[in-house]
Amino acid sequence: MARTTIVPTRDVQQMNWEELSPLSLDPDVIARNRIVTTNRSDHAHAAFDMLRTKLLHAIRQNNWNRVAITSPTPACGKTFIALNLAFSLGHQTDCRTLLLDLDLRRPQVGKTLGIRNMPSMESFLKGDSPARDVFLRHGDNLAIAANRQPVHYSAELLQSPVATETLQDLRQRMNPDVILFDLPPMLSNDDVLAFLPNVDCVILVAAADYSTLNEVDVCERELAEKTNVLGVVLNKCRYSPEKYGY
Repeated sequence: MARTTIVPTRDVQQMNWEELSPLSLDPDVIARNRIVTTNRSDHAHAAFDMLRTKLLHAIRQNNWNRVAITSPTPACGKTFIALNLAFSLGHQTDCRTLLLDLDLRRPQVGKTLGIRNMPSMESFLKGDSPARDVFLRHGDNLAIAANRQPVHYSAELLQSPVATETLQDLRQRMNPDVILFDLPPMLSNDDVLAFLPNVDCVILVAAADYSTLNEVDVCERELAEKTNVLGVVLNKCRYSPEKYGY
C-alpha cells in the first residue's frame, strides 16, 4: 500500500531519517526485559507480529496513524507491549514507525532498552529540542524517543497548544506511517484523557489475573467516548498464545 503523504499546512522541510543517531541495543538488557521482536530467535515474537498485522489493517482501512497505548493501572505491561509492537513494525519494510514515551510521570522506555544519556521529552514537547536530538533510529524504519526524567504538570503539558503544534510538526517533518504513544495508566491520573485529542485510536493493555473486568470496562467506556478503541490486549497470560485478545 502506498505511503500516505501528509500535506504541510506551512513550509516545512522534510527530515532525513538517516540524520538520526543510531540506537545501540545491549542483547543482555533486551533479553532480560523480554523484548522479543528485535530478532526472530524467540517464538514469542509471533503474537506481536499478529498484533502488528491487525493494527496495520485497521489503521490503513481508516486512514489513521496515531496510536495510543495505555492500561487501566500500573504493572500491566503496556511499555512491554509498546516496545515489542514497535520493533515488530520495524521489520515491515514499507512502514516507518515512531515510538514516543509519553508516560511523563513514570517513563520506562529508555530504562527498558538500556538507553544512556536520554533526552528530555518535556523540552521536546515545549518545542525547545528538535526531533533529531530526541529520536534514536533502529534500522531504516523505526525511531524511538525516550525520556530521562519525570515531568511536573504533565497533564497540562500534554494538552497544551505548544505540544499539539510540536507533534503536528513532527508528523510533517518525519512523515511516519505509524506513531505509537506509550501513555500512562488511565486510572492513575488525567494524562491520558488530556492527550486523547492528539490520537486516532487506542489500544488498552490489561494484565491477566491482575486487571479487573470493572477496570477494563470503565476504561473502554471512557476511551470510546473520545476516540476509537482498537481493542484490548491481554498481557501476562499463563496460557497459550491463542488466548491473547485484540
